Amino acid sequence: MARKPLDPDMPLPPEMNATRRRFGTVTMGLHVAMRQCLAALGAFLIAIAIPIGALTPFLPIGLPLAIIGVVLLGRNAVWGRRWMEGMLNRFPRLERFAPNWLMRAVFGRDKHSRS
Repeated sequence: MARKPLDPDMPLPPEMNATRRRFGTVTMGLHVAMRQCLAALGAFLIAIAIPIGALTPFLPIGLPLAIIGVVLLGRNAVWGRRWMEGMLNRFPRLERFAPNWLMRAVFGRDKHSRS
């Protein structure tokens, strides 16, 4: 049986409001926990990409791990995004090496044209 959509003009019964608020709090807590786990995974991938890249110089295994870690960290942690923006402002040449798709994936913008 399909549920009918709620009419936005009709007020909800109090018990339904309480249930929605309770589940909203739970799902919001789950979202926050998931984002923190993804940010920690991104930081771990960046940290592990350095030794893996040094141990496998002819197979580019460390670079994709680092890119995935940067994307996860930039998308899921405010401090990670701030840190990366600060690095790009401090060292503008770094942005030249990043492809446009990576800038859009992490920061939601295209590369700055610095001339």
